[in-house]
Amino acid sequence: MSEVKKDNDQKSFEQLGDERQASIFEEFTSFILENKAWWLVPILIVFALVGALLLLTSTGAAPFIYTLF
Repeated sequence: MSEVKKDNDQKSFEQLGDERQASIFEEFTSFILENKAWWLVPILIVFALVGALLLLTSTGAAPFIYTLF
């Protein structure tokens, strides 16, 4: 009986290894959804906006952005 269970566990392990791995975005999204960590969403939005601002200030769009502030 234990031999049959061991074979099933081995097949299950191999099937899990053959599946496509989730991307970092998919992993983080599932983390937020499963753990109900909704407080992380505004922080991530602010980080994304600051990152976009930093990216744009290092390009030729910098003079136009400075006039907005």
